[in-house]
Amino acid sequence: MYSQLSHTRRGSGEPLVLIHGIGHRRQAWDPVFDLLAASYDVIAVDLAGFGESSPPPDGLSYSMEHACENLADNFLLWGIEKPHIVGNSLGGALALELAARGHARSATALSPAGFFRGPDRLVALGLLLALKVTSHLPPALIAGAMRSAACRRAIGRSLYEHGDRLTAEQFLGDTAALRNGPGFFPVLRAGTRYSFGSTVAVPTTVAWGTRDKILLYGQSGLAARRLPQAHHVALPGCGHVPMIDDPGLIVRVVKQTTQRAELGSQIPSAYPALHPPMKTDGEASTTPTAPRP
Repeated sequence: MYSQLSHTRRGSGEPLVLIHGIGHRRQAWDPVFDLLAASYDVIAVDLAGFGESSPPPDGLSYSMEHACENLADNFLLWGIEKPHIVGNSLGGALALELAARGHARSATALSPAGFFRGPDRLVALGLLLALKVTSHLPPALIAGAMRSAACRRAIGRSLYEHGDRLTAEQFLGDTAALRNGPGFFPVLRAGTRYSFGSTVAVPTTVAWGTRDKILLYGQSGLAARRLPQAHHVALPGCGHVPMIDDPGLIVRVVKQTTQRAELGSQIPSAYPALHPPMKTDGEASTTPTAPRP
C-alpha cells in the first residue's frame, strides 16, 4: 500500500502532473500553475516525505521504483491515466522514469537528475547539503534576512537567478519544507547512485537552465546522447528551478511537448535548441556547445 500524496488540482482539459525536486514542495510550481491551468487539468503533487505528504509506509524505501509506483497508484486515485508529466530535478528524473514505464502521455524534464558526469555528483551533493544546513539556521535570523529582496536573491542563487521574485512568505515556506522533509536524506543517498538509462517512447523534452548551479548545464549534452529521440532545449538565463526565472518560457516548452503528443509527431521548435553535443574522449565528459541564439 502506497502513500496518498497531497496535491493541488485546478483547471480542465488534458491531465498534467507537476513534480518538484528534492527538498522542495508542490508550491515550487506556483509561478506557472495558473498559466497551465488555463489549458490543462493541472495537479501539483508533494512527493512522499516532502511538503505535506507522509513518508512511504514502513518497509518501503525511497527508491525510484517505489516512487514511480506510488505516483502511478495516485494517478488512479485521481481518476487519470497516462497524464502529461512535467518535473524538475528529481521530478524531472521521475517524469522520464514514469514515461519509460508507460505511465505518461508525454514528459517534460527540467534539469533532470540522472545525467551526472565525473565530479558532477559531488557538486550537487555539496550544494544540496549546504542548503539543508542553512535551512536549520535560527528561524528569526532567516525571517529577518528574507525581508530584503536583495538577500532573497543572494541566498537563493544556487537555485534561481531571480530569488527576489519569491515573497518572504514563499521563501520561508520553502525553507521550512527543506528543513522538515524526512525524505531529504534517504532520497539524497539514493541519488548518489542513480543514473538514467532507459528508453522513452513518448514525446519528451529535456530542458536545461544555462545557469544551473546544482545540475550543471553541461549535463544536457549527456542527456542528449542518452535520449537522442527527445527534444533538447536550453533555458537561457535560468537556474536550477527555472519556473521562477522564466515562467512564460516554461509554459511554452510544456505546451510544445503536449502538442507533439496530440499531433503524434515532432513539430519544429520555437525555443532555443542545443546544437548536437560535441563528441569527446568519453560520454562522461560530453558537453553541449552554446545554445543557438
